[in-house]
Amino acid sequence: MMKEKNSVKTDSAIKQINVADPAPLGLIGLAVAALVLASTDLGLVDSGAKSLMIPWVLFFGATCQLIAGNVEFKRNNIFGATVFTTYAMTMYAIALTLIITIFTDVDFSIYHYGYGLVAILIFSIIATIASLMTNKMLFIILIFVDLAVIALIPHYFYNISSVPAGVFLIGTSLTSFYTACAILLNNMAGKTVLHLGKAIWKP
Repeated sequence: MMKEKNSVKTDSAIKQINVADPAPLGLIGLAVAALVLASTDLGLVDSGAKSLMIPWVLFFGATCQLIAGNVEFKRNNIFGATVFTTYAMTMYAIALTLIITIFTDVDFSIYHYGYGLVAILIFSIIATIASLMTNKMLFIILIFVDLAVIALIPHYFYNISSVPAGVFLIGTSLTSFYTACAILLNNMAGKTVLHLGKAIWKP
């Protein structure tokens, strides 16, 4: 009986633990990775140095978002948990694709990458619809992500210029930096310092 009481107290204590909002970390990871990927798509850096993108995509784009997603699960935030974790896996896949295509002699078809992006686009559209119930800035970020993926698909299937994708990735980066900054400052100040915009859809 004594053990059962202690167990109840322990479970209650766990539920009362406050967990910090991980969204700024996840958004900064997305912002940094998007900026690095955009620099290549826009031709701002030597495409021959693509291997240098791997650490930024791996640690910021993938790992920061994975951490944020795991914490969102603990906070019972299904939207943040699902979106951050899925995009983290996407970034890990991009990093591994770069490693395989740059450092191995494996015979590959880039179409696999293209079909992967089609799948991510389907998820991203679902996430964009869900973001209508969060705030305007998250909705804008996901619109930029959608447009970047839409622009990348024909690039890999038909070798069309990647410049449009680079432009949309810059948009993703800038809006992610702003949103991360807003959430961080608003949380620390305990009031609205930078506006995120109200939810567009309230079903």
